[in-house]
Amino acid sequence: MCGIVAYIGKKEAYPILIKGLKRLEYRGYDSAGIALLDSGKVNLYKRQGKVSNLEEFAAGKNLAGHAGIGHTRWATHGPPNDINAHPHFSNNEKIALIHNGIIENYNSLKEELIVRGYHFKSQTDTEVLVHLIDDIQKKEKVDLAEAVRMALQNVIGAYAIVVISSDNPNQLIAARKSSPLVVGIGKENDFYLASDATPIIEYTNQVVYLEDEEIAVVDLVTGLNITNLRNQPKTPYVQELEMQLETLEKGGYEHFMLKEIHEQPRSIKDCFRGRLNASEGWVSLGGVKDYEQKMINAQRIVMVACGTSWHACLVGEYLFEDLARINVEVEYASEFRYRNPIINENDIVIAVSQSGETADTLAALELAKSKGATILGICNVVGSSISRITDAGSYTHAGPEIGVASTKAFTAQVTVLTLMALSLAHKKGTISESKFRTMLSELEIIPEKVKRVLERNAEIEEISRIYKDANNALYLGRGSSFPVALEGALKLKEISYIHAEGYPAAEMKHGPIALIDEEMPVFVIATKGTSYEKVVSNIQEVKARKGKIIAIVTEGDTDVKAMADHVIEIPDTDEHLVPILATIPLQLLSYHIAVMRDCNVDQPRNLAKSVTVE
Repeated sequence: MCGIVAYIGKKEAYPILIKGLKRLEYRGYDSAGIALLDSGKVNLYKRQGKVSNLEEFAAGKNLAGHAGIGHTRWATHGPPNDINAHPHFSNNEKIALIHNGIIENYNSLKEELIVRGYHFKSQTDTEVLVHLIDDIQKKEKVDLAEAVRMALQNVIGAYAIVVISSDNPNQLIAARKSSPLVVGIGKENDFYLASDATPIIEYTNQVVYLEDEEIAVVDLVTGLNITNLRNQPKTPYVQELEMQLETLEKGGYEHFMLKEIHEQPRSIKDCFRGRLNASEGWVSLGGVKDYEQKMINAQRIVMVACGTSWHACLVGEYLFEDLARINVEVEYASEFRYRNPIINENDIVIAVSQSGETADTLAALELAKSKGATILGICNVVGSSISRITDAGSYTHAGPEIGVASTKAFTAQVTVLTLMALSLAHKKGTISESKFRTMLSELEIIPEKVKRVLERNAEIEEISRIYKDANNALYLGRGSSFPVALEGALKLKEISYIHAEGYPAAEMKHGPIALIDEEMPVFVIATKGTSYEKVVSNIQEVKARKGKIIAIVTEGDTDVKAMADHVIEIPDTDEHLVPILATIPLQLLSYHIAVMRDCNVDQPRNLAKSVTVE
């Protein structure tokens, strides 16, 4: 979950580290800290709270140094405070370490180190590792890199670490297992390390993604050297980043979330660019093309994901089953891996993740792979762990998503799943040629229709003002709009802290209807389609109990408008594509309500963007 950034070279390290931490703050913002190597001494500064607190605390202090490490934390072991913030020192204050992940056997290691005379200041698992490295270096009389390698052989768990030492002024040492770490190779014999590419792109587009159990030594004299835990040398594979710096800035918007909501016409178009041509009547996902026949022949497709990505998979389930007539099961990745699932070689397992680093999703893939299943991925981040572990897959090309509450990543994931379902249906012959071409044409103009929904921002803001003080909310939908209801409820919970639940509209009367009174806002996706009349009946049930109805309807609808307290119109589209459009107003409602409640929209409490721990 945490954000790591480090630098060594000819430049002053502090400005690079502090800017990098601000770019990484979406990964965790409970506390932040830096360690700078200057004149044979490591100077360490850390503070509870946002990176701005650290910046204020460090002002006026000695911030010199051409090597340093920085960290922004999402707390696991020990509450967020100054002491538990990273980096952590060895007892002699010569070695400092930052860490993302969880060391599962930290307690037994800690007990051994206490017996050997080590004193612990924090409640973290991370402090155990820096003392262990120090202990091994002293006891075994080895250099720092070898001490790191030997220490990691004793560690059970996940980690991405960077180590700095006053005895090694020309080196940074990094390692990873199950947590991402990227090395940027500068143009002036300097090096950058980070949890992802966002702090690096300003300085270089040449990067190396470390693999599991790899250790990187970046040295101003000898350059970059990579080995694994067995001390076998590895040849660095240098990749070129395609990320644009302007995508990491707010671009005039008040929040990243609002910017990313408004980017959806472009991100959806980028998602299908080069992958469909309505006039010629074809759709093609090059990344999975070689596996399409296997998908068609599969006994079933299992989709695994967490959070918002799980909701996208639920939409995918409707699309795959209805269009391609392929049996699909959607699983929470965190539950899938622990319930001894039945998986065989004929199964296809598709993992969906914005970051491509979600720990539970990666673990589910590892399990499926061990059972012989074909594993595919859908993710947004090039070079991520999911993109490397899977047999094949598709990038969503949504661009960096900084806001913790996912918006454009969701619609991009649904777009990719729609393309997959259409391609499979066409090849299987489960969809007519005319229907296929109609859907391609409709998907091609969806970005323009999203623009039209975004033009309703002002009226959505006014509706938000009415319900900003609600304590609870219900979201209802049927068919593929049910996952949209779940996603709408999740967005409201995440950023405004209002309790909200999503339900299939027909299930309301089997329990949730007991909650409805004149104070309860009920958000209903009531667009034209096969379930329209049923949803209208559900709305009548709510109105009979004095609930407040906010309905997402098809433009020109008069029936629901006559019953609802408020309606938000979206353009008419094919029923299978409604989730892409219906999600937009729910995102805007959540955003405006959160802003009116003075919530931190981009960095909601207790959350982080990339969940790389269990």
